[in-house]
Amino acid sequence: MKKEKLGVGFIGSGFITRFHMQSWVAVRDADVRGVYSPNRKHAEETAAFARGLRIGDTKAYGSIEEMVQSPEIDCIWLCGPNHARVENVERIVEALGKGAKLVGIATEKPLARNVAEGKKIVELVEKAGLLTGYLENQLFCPGLVRAREITWARGAAVSGRPFLARAAEEHSGPHMPWFWRGDLQGGGVLNDMMCHSLEVSRYMLTKPGAPRTSIKPVQVSAQIASLKWSHPDYIQQLKDTMGPEVDYGRHPAEDFARATVRYEDETGRPLIAEATTSWSFVGAGLRLSMELLGPEYSMSVNTLESGTKLFFSRKVQGSAGEDLVEKQNAEQGLMPLVGSETVEYGYEAENRHFARAFLDGVQPVESWRAGLEVVELLMTAYMSAEQEKALAWKPEGLENFIPAVARGTWKG
Repeated sequence: MKKEKLGVGFIGSGFITRFHMQSWVAVRDADVRGVYSPNRKHAEETAAFARGLRIGDTKAYGSIEEMVQSPEIDCIWLCGPNHARVENVERIVEALGKGAKLVGIATEKPLARNVAEGKKIVELVEKAGLLTGYLENQLFCPGLVRAREITWARGAAVSGRPFLARAAEEHSGPHMPWFWRGDLQGGGVLNDMMCHSLEVSRYMLTKPGAPRTSIKPVQVSAQIASLKWSHPDYIQQLKDTMGPEVDYGRHPAEDFARATVRYEDETGRPLIAEATTSWSFVGAGLRLSMELLGPEYSMSVNTLESGTKLFFSRKVQGSAGEDLVEKQNAEQGLMPLVGSETVEYGYEAENRHFARAFLDGVQPVESWRAGLEVVELLMTAYMSAEQEKALAWKPEGLENFIPAVARGTWKG
């Protein structure tokens, strides 16, 4: 008998888990029933947060194995830190071998820190027979989804397919210390955020309904730099806010990255994707921008071009926060207000899609195989930046490549 609702368990209790949970008020096909974190106190607090949202009878579990083996849990949302990804997947699969049953696993971006880790976890879950979901929220941004649909239906249908996509994600830096450390995160801003921009660019260039293989990468060119956070003043600021283990004087990670990916469509026609990401952006807050250009049309999205704005004079003073927009940089002046970040950034539509797919027993549109392809592009971008030249796809040595930023040998 088919279940009416799935029970979801979260691994991780931090910022991104809570972001997903806030979006869950719009998900009808699954309830959040479990949370695991190595920090039991954090797990209890996050479970209480979920219960407060009334998105399920959520409890904190003492281990991954206990949660996976619970009859209340049907699928896992994997939102732990990058350096724990392989261990977490291994523990999930091992628990399955002891009689537990799961339908699928969805994981946050990036899929893995490098290609070798990505291939390992893909093989593990596929051997276990699980459905997989790669949680790329930006592909579900409602403005982007609708704009892409209309652009292809009207512009491309009349004047020809689009040939240039641009995507950027920029903000002032991550929330947690491990994001800043190349050895734990797997790199800097390129690994952390270009995973979004490269996949969004590919999505925009791919005809709706066509397989992702309908456009093929040909060449990758990239550059990385530490433009802000390696300056002495900001090195100290990072130590003060993130702890002494984040030392950009000794082990910097890039805070700026750009990449150009050349593709070819089914006819061999050239297509270009441009991606830019930054942890050194100073503005109202998180900025996501996407553009698509064709022969006689263009479309663009910018999340900071909000229809709602607030102004506070210099006499209005208060504590710093993120109540107007994520990664907010100021509390005074003219500020855009994002009405619902979980809607605008695609989390609601994303989680509805993955929950429904798992409930129906079908593979979601974004699988771990798609996530692995993104990791391959990211690692090729790092290789290009290190070698200071464009690289033909796929370069030799990709599977065992570890970026210098992750090895701790990059000097900026």
